[in-house]
Amino acid sequence: MTNMDKLFDAVAARGPVCVGLDTDISYLPADFVKSELTAGENLVRFNKAIIEATKAQAGCFKVQVAYYEALGLDGLRAYAETLRMVREAGVPVIADIKRGDIAKTAEMYAKGHFEGDFEADYVTLAPYMGLDSIQPYMSYVKEKGKGLFVLVRTSNPGAKDFEYEKLADGRHVYDLVGDKLNQLGKECMGERGYSSVGMVIGGTHIEEASEIRAKYKDSFFLIPGYGAQGGTATDIAQYLTKGNGGVVNSSRGILLAYKKQEGVAFDEAAYNECVTMREAIANACAQL
Repeated sequence: MTNMDKLFDAVAARGPVCVGLDTDISYLPADFVKSELTAGENLVRFNKAIIEATKAQAGCFKVQVAYYEALGLDGLRAYAETLRMVREAGVPVIADIKRGDIAKTAEMYAKGHFEGDFEADYVTLAPYMGLDSIQPYMSYVKEKGKGLFVLVRTSNPGAKDFEYEKLADGRHVYDLVGDKLNQLGKECMGERGYSSVGMVIGGTHIEEASEIRAKYKDSFFLIPGYGAQGGTATDIAQYLTKGNGGVVNSSRGILLAYKKQEGVAFDEAAYNECVTMREAIANACAQL
Protein backbone atom coordinates (compact mmCIF):
# COMPACT_ATOMS: atom_id res chain seq x y z
CA MET A 1 0.00 0.00 0.00
CA THR A 2 1.09 3.55 -0.68
CA ASN A 3 0.86 6.32 1.88
CA MET A 4 -2.03 7.77 -0.16
CA ASP A 5 -3.84 4.43 0.25
CA LYS A 6 -3.25 4.70 3.98
CA LEU A 7 -4.61 8.25 3.96
CA PHE A 8 -7.73 7.07 2.14
CA ASP A 9 -8.22 4.41 4.83
CA ALA A 10 -7.62 6.94 7.61
CA VAL A 11 -10.28 9.24 6.16
CA ALA A 12 -12.68 6.31 5.79
CA ALA A 13 -12.12 5.44 9.46
CA ARG A 14 -11.93 8.87 11.10
CA GLY A 15 -13.13 11.46 8.60
CA PRO A 16 -11.34 14.07 6.45
CA VAL A 17 -10.26 16.55 9.14
CA CYS A 18 -6.59 17.53 8.81
CA VAL A 19 -5.36 19.13 12.02
CA GLY A 20 -2.87 21.83 11.11
CA LEU A 21 -0.08 22.09 13.66
CA ASP A 22 0.90 25.54 12.41
CA THR A 23 1.67 26.40 15.99
CA ASP A 24 2.72 29.93 16.86
CA ILE A 25 3.95 30.50 20.40
CA SER A 26 1.27 33.20 20.79
CA TYR A 27 -1.43 30.53 20.37
CA LEU A 28 -0.55 28.87 23.67
CA PRO A 29 -2.67 29.85 26.70
CA ALA A 30 -0.63 32.09 29.00
CA ASP A 31 -1.13 29.81 32.00
CA PHE A 32 0.14 26.81 30.01
CA VAL A 33 3.53 28.27 29.12
CA LYS A 34 6.35 27.34 31.49
CA SER A 35 8.93 30.10 31.76
CA GLU A 36 11.76 27.68 32.54
CA LEU A 37 11.29 25.96 29.15
CA THR A 38 12.28 27.19 25.70
CA ALA A 39 9.68 28.29 23.17
CA GLY A 40 10.24 25.06 21.24
CA GLU A 41 9.80 22.91 24.33
CA ASN A 42 6.53 24.68 25.11
CA LEU A 43 5.35 24.13 21.54
CA VAL A 44 6.06 20.41 21.86
CA ARG A 45 4.02 20.20 25.08
CA PHE A 46 1.13 22.02 23.42
CA ASN A 47 1.31 19.95 20.23
CA LYS A 48 1.44 16.72 22.22
CA ALA A 49 -1.76 17.64 24.04
CA ILE A 50 -3.47 18.58 20.74
CA ILE A 51 -2.36 15.32 19.08
CA GLU A 52 -3.60 13.18 21.97
CA ALA A 53 -6.93 15.02 22.10
CA THR A 54 -7.69 14.97 18.37
CA LYS A 55 -6.06 11.86 16.89
CA ALA A 56 -9.27 9.83 17.04
CA GLN A 57 -11.06 12.49 14.98
CA ALA A 58 -8.25 13.35 12.55
CA GLY A 59 -7.64 11.79 9.16
CA CYS A 60 -4.16 13.30 9.33
CA PHE A 61 -2.03 16.09 10.74
CA LYS A 62 -0.17 18.78 8.81
CA VAL A 63 2.91 20.47 10.27
CA GLN A 64 3.87 23.81 8.70
CA VAL A 65 7.65 24.07 8.95
CA ALA A 66 7.79 27.89 8.86
CA TYR A 67 6.39 28.21 12.38
CA TYR A 68 9.28 26.11 13.65
CA GLU A 69 12.03 27.54 11.43
CA ALA A 70 11.16 30.97 12.83
CA LEU A 71 12.45 29.80 16.23
CA GLY A 72 15.82 28.67 14.89
CA LEU A 73 17.43 25.46 16.13
CA ASP A 74 15.07 25.31 19.10
CA GLY A 75 12.13 25.38 16.71
CA LEU A 76 13.58 22.75 14.39
CA ARG A 77 14.00 20.40 17.33
CA ALA A 78 10.32 21.02 18.13
CA TYR A 79 9.45 20.34 14.47
CA ALA A 80 11.26 17.00 14.46
CA GLU A 81 9.69 16.01 17.77
CA THR A 82 6.21 16.97 16.54
CA LEU A 83 6.59 14.85 13.40
CA ARG A 84 7.79 11.96 15.55
CA MET A 85 4.84 12.24 17.93
CA VAL A 86 2.30 12.17 15.10
CA ARG A 87 3.93 9.18 13.43
CA GLU A 88 4.09 7.33 16.75
CA ALA A 89 0.38 8.03 17.20
CA GLY A 90 -0.20 6.06 13.99
CA VAL A 91 -1.72 8.99 12.10
CA PRO A 92 -0.51 10.15 8.65
CA VAL A 93 1.50 13.38 8.72
CA ILE A 94 2.05 15.98 6.01
CA ALA A 95 5.14 18.18 6.11
CA ASP A 96 3.94 21.52 4.75
CA ILE A 97 7.22 22.73 3.27
CA LYS A 98 6.11 24.05 -0.17
CA ARG A 99 9.55 23.51 -1.68
CA GLY A 100 10.11 24.15 -5.38
CA ASP A 101 13.64 23.83 -6.72
CA ILE A 102 15.45 21.72 -9.30
CA ALA A 103 18.25 19.18 -9.70
CA LYS A 104 20.54 18.46 -6.74
CA THR A 105 18.80 21.00 -4.51
CA ALA A 106 15.48 19.22 -4.91
CA GLU A 107 17.19 15.90 -4.23
CA MET A 108 18.44 17.28 -0.92
CA TYR A 109 15.01 18.63 0.02
CA ALA A 110 13.52 15.22 -0.77
CA LYS A 111 16.12 13.45 1.35
CA GLY A 112 15.75 15.97 4.15
CA HIS A 113 11.98 15.55 4.44
CA PHE A 114 11.52 11.90 3.47
CA GLU A 115 14.39 10.56 5.60
CA GLY A 116 16.03 11.23 8.94
CA ASP A 117 14.98 13.66 11.65
CA PHE A 118 12.35 15.42 9.53
CA GLU A 119 10.79 12.37 7.90
CA ALA A 120 7.13 12.76 6.99
CA ASP A 121 4.65 10.69 4.99
CA TYR A 122 3.86 13.47 2.49
CA VAL A 123 5.29 16.85 1.55
CA THR A 124 3.78 19.90 -0.12
CA LEU A 125 5.55 21.24 -3.20
CA ALA A 126 5.38 24.37 -5.38
CA PRO A 127 5.51 23.52 -9.12
CA TYR A 128 6.38 26.92 -10.61
CA MET A 129 9.85 25.82 -11.82
CA GLY A 130 8.38 22.87 -13.72
CA LEU A 131 8.14 19.10 -13.51
CA ASP A 132 11.89 18.73 -13.04
CA SER A 133 11.35 20.31 -9.62
CA ILE A 134 8.95 17.44 -8.80
CA GLN A 135 10.93 14.60 -10.35
CA PRO A 136 13.59 14.21 -7.59
CA TYR A 137 10.82 13.29 -5.12
CA MET A 138 9.42 10.57 -7.36
CA SER A 139 11.94 7.90 -6.37
CA TYR A 140 10.62 8.14 -2.79
CA VAL A 141 7.08 7.99 -4.13
CA LYS A 142 7.71 4.89 -6.27
CA GLU A 143 10.13 3.03 -4.00
CA LYS A 144 8.89 3.95 -0.52
CA GLY A 145 5.25 4.85 -1.11
CA LYS A 146 5.67 8.47 -0.03
CA GLY A 147 3.10 11.05 -1.13
CA LEU A 148 3.13 14.55 -2.63
CA PHE A 149 0.65 17.40 -2.49
CA VAL A 150 1.47 19.93 -5.19
CA LEU A 151 0.01 23.43 -5.31
CA VAL A 152 -2.57 23.68 -8.09
CA ARG A 153 -5.31 26.14 -7.15
CA THR A 154 -4.81 27.70 -3.76
CA SER A 155 -7.15 29.27 -1.20
CA ASN A 156 -5.53 32.70 -0.82
CA PRO A 157 -6.84 35.85 -2.57
CA GLY A 158 -3.58 36.10 -4.52
CA ALA A 159 -4.50 32.90 -6.37
CA LYS A 160 -6.15 35.24 -8.88
CA ASP A 161 -2.80 36.92 -9.65
CA PHE A 162 -1.34 33.98 -11.59
CA GLU A 163 -3.35 30.78 -11.20
CA TYR A 164 -6.49 32.15 -12.87
CA GLU A 165 -4.75 33.70 -15.86
CA LYS A 166 -6.03 32.33 -19.16
CA LEU A 167 -3.86 30.47 -21.68
CA ALA A 168 -4.26 30.66 -25.44
CA ASP A 169 -6.31 27.44 -25.44
CA GLY A 170 -8.79 28.82 -22.90
CA ARG A 171 -7.51 26.90 -19.89
CA HIS A 172 -6.40 28.61 -16.70
CA VAL A 173 -2.82 28.31 -15.50
CA TYR A 174 -4.09 26.09 -12.68
CA ASP A 175 -5.67 23.80 -15.30
CA LEU A 176 -2.31 23.46 -17.03
CA VAL A 177 -0.60 22.58 -13.74
CA GLY A 178 -3.33 20.14 -12.74
CA ASP A 179 -3.34 18.42 -16.14
CA LYS A 180 0.43 17.87 -16.08
CA LEU A 181 0.36 16.56 -12.51
CA ASN A 182 -2.56 14.30 -13.36
CA GLN A 183 -0.51 12.77 -16.15
CA LEU A 184 2.56 12.40 -13.91
CA GLY A 185 0.42 10.78 -11.24
CA LYS A 186 -0.57 7.91 -13.51
CA GLU A 187 2.91 6.49 -12.88
CA CYS A 188 2.09 5.80 -9.23
CA MET A 189 -1.51 4.70 -8.75
CA GLY A 190 -2.45 3.04 -5.47
CA GLU A 191 -4.78 0.23 -4.49
CA ARG A 192 -7.54 2.63 -3.47
CA GLY A 193 -7.66 4.27 -6.90
CA TYR A 194 -5.69 7.41 -6.09
CA SER A 195 -2.30 8.57 -7.28
CA SER A 196 0.53 9.30 -4.87
CA VAL A 197 0.82 12.70 -6.58
CA GLY A 198 -1.91 14.65 -4.84
CA MET A 199 -3.02 18.24 -5.35
CA VAL A 200 -3.53 21.26 -3.12
CA ILE A 201 -6.95 22.61 -4.07
CA GLY A 202 -8.19 25.56 -2.02
CA GLY A 203 -11.71 25.32 -0.66
CA THR A 204 -12.49 29.05 -0.73
CA HIS A 205 -13.20 29.29 -4.47
CA ILE A 206 -16.18 27.05 -5.22
CA GLU A 207 -17.19 28.11 -8.73
CA GLU A 208 -15.20 25.30 -10.36
CA ALA A 209 -15.49 22.73 -7.57
CA SER A 210 -17.51 20.06 -9.36
CA GLU A 211 -15.49 20.44 -12.54
CA ILE A 212 -12.15 20.10 -10.71
CA ARG A 213 -13.27 17.06 -8.72
CA ALA A 214 -14.58 15.30 -11.84
CA LYS A 215 -11.52 16.21 -13.90
CA TYR A 216 -9.00 14.92 -11.37
CA LYS A 217 -10.95 11.99 -9.96
CA ASP A 218 -7.74 9.96 -9.42
CA SER A 219 -6.05 12.71 -7.39
CA PHE A 220 -6.24 13.02 -3.62
CA PHE A 221 -6.77 16.63 -2.56
CA LEU A 222 -5.33 18.60 0.33
CA ILE A 223 -7.99 21.25 0.84
CA PRO A 224 -7.02 24.38 2.79
CA GLY A 225 -9.33 27.30 3.46
CA TYR A 226 -11.85 25.87 5.94
CA GLY A 227 -12.84 28.01 8.91
CA ALA A 228 -10.53 30.96 9.51
CA GLN A 229 -10.06 31.51 5.74
CA GLY A 230 -13.80 31.46 5.07
CA GLY A 231 -14.45 28.03 3.53
CA THR A 232 -17.63 26.30 4.75
CA ALA A 233 -18.53 22.62 4.99
CA THR A 234 -20.90 23.06 2.04
CA ASP A 235 -18.07 24.51 -0.03
CA ILE A 236 -15.62 21.80 0.97
CA ALA A 237 -17.97 18.86 0.37
CA GLN A 238 -17.92 19.53 -3.37
CA TYR A 239 -14.21 18.69 -3.49
CA LEU A 240 -14.68 15.29 -1.86
CA THR A 241 -15.96 12.04 -3.33
CA LYS A 242 -18.49 10.39 -1.03
CA GLY A 243 -16.69 12.04 1.89
CA ASN A 244 -13.24 10.81 0.84
CA GLY A 245 -10.62 11.62 -1.78
CA GLY A 246 -9.33 14.57 0.21
CA VAL A 247 -8.42 15.99 3.59
CA VAL A 248 -9.61 19.36 4.85
CA ASN A 249 -7.11 21.41 6.80
CA SER A 250 -7.92 23.64 9.72
CA SER A 251 -5.14 25.16 11.79
CA ARG A 252 -6.12 28.26 13.74
CA GLY A 253 -9.73 27.11 13.91
CA ILE A 254 -8.65 24.06 15.92
CA LEU A 255 -5.60 25.36 17.79
CA LEU A 256 -7.43 28.48 18.97
CA ALA A 257 -10.84 26.89 19.51
CA TYR A 258 -10.45 27.40 23.26
CA LYS A 259 -10.82 31.16 22.77
CA LYS A 260 -14.39 30.60 21.59
CA GLN A 261 -15.29 27.96 24.20
CA GLU A 262 -15.22 29.79 27.50
CA GLY A 263 -13.96 27.75 30.43
CA VAL A 264 -12.91 24.80 28.25
CA ALA A 265 -9.30 23.54 28.23
CA PHE A 266 -7.47 24.11 24.94
CA ASP A 267 -7.10 20.42 24.14
CA GLU A 268 -10.72 19.64 24.90
CA ALA A 269 -11.79 22.63 22.81
CA ALA A 270 -9.65 21.37 19.92
CA TYR A 271 -11.36 17.98 20.18
CA ASN A 272 -14.78 19.64 20.19
CA GLU A 273 -13.90 21.67 17.10
CA CYS A 274 -12.70 18.56 15.26
CA VAL A 275 -15.95 16.75 16.06
CA THR A 276 -18.02 19.73 14.92
CA MET A 277 -15.98 20.09 11.73
CA ARG A 278 -16.12 16.38 10.92
CA GLU A 279 -19.89 16.24 11.45
CA ALA A 280 -20.50 19.40 9.42
CA ILE A 281 -18.52 18.05 6.46
CA ALA A 282 -20.23 14.65 6.69
CA ASN A 283 -23.65 16.29 6.74
CA ALA A 284 -22.75 18.49 3.76
CA CYS A 285 -21.50 15.47 1.81
CA ALA A 286 -24.76 13.62 2.56
CA GLN A 287 -26.71 16.46 0.94
CA LEU A 288 -24.91 16.15 -2.41
